[in-house]
Amino acid sequence: MANTTILLREDIEHVGGRGEIVKVKAGYARNYLLPQGFSTLATKGNIKQIEQERSALLKRAAIEKATAEAQREQMESITLTFERKVGEQGHLFGSVTSMDIAEALNAKGYEIDRRKIVLKDAIKDTGDFTVNVKLHREVTLTVPVTVVAEGGEETPKEEKKAEAPKAEAPAPVEAPDEETAAEPVEPAAEEELAA
Repeated sequence: MANTTILLREDIEHVGGRGEIVKVKAGYARNYLLPQGFSTLATKGNIKQIEQERSALLKRAAIEKATAEAQREQMESITLTFERKVGEQGHLFGSVTSMDIAEALNAKGYEIDRRKIVLKDAIKDTGDFTVNVKLHREVTLTVPVTVVAEGGEETPKEEKKAEAPKAEAPAPVEAPDEETAAEPVEPAAEEELAA
């Protein structure tokens, strides 16, 4: 398999950061990274230009990292709450996705791209969750997210837990006394037991 040496102009996950010279599969570079403008070829002819670009990109990356750290400090107190319709078991009708989280952050005045929100699977249950937001390659913000039932009602899952002991609590069974054990059973009571 042929590899190509390129200079990354943008941060590419699992490849490298902006300004790095890396080797990637030729097809990946030719079909995706180069046409999208995410990289340039690192050939002998343009190695000087690449070094100049690299130093400029590294300076810009340092400024972006400092900006991201300042933004993280500013956003640390944010908590998000979502109200959703809930089924009987406490599962949501639908889910809370990275798009929903990005819109909620946007409503609070922080413009965050949904692709920077690290959410492995959509949230499909009520409760408290933590979601990571990548503000920069090296700067991550943890946002607490709470999902509650619509209208602020107690979720059905919690109601079942509260009602279960009441419904299932049997009356205490007492050991038979010697007097009651010796009493004869009437024939009518025997027929009821048989039925």
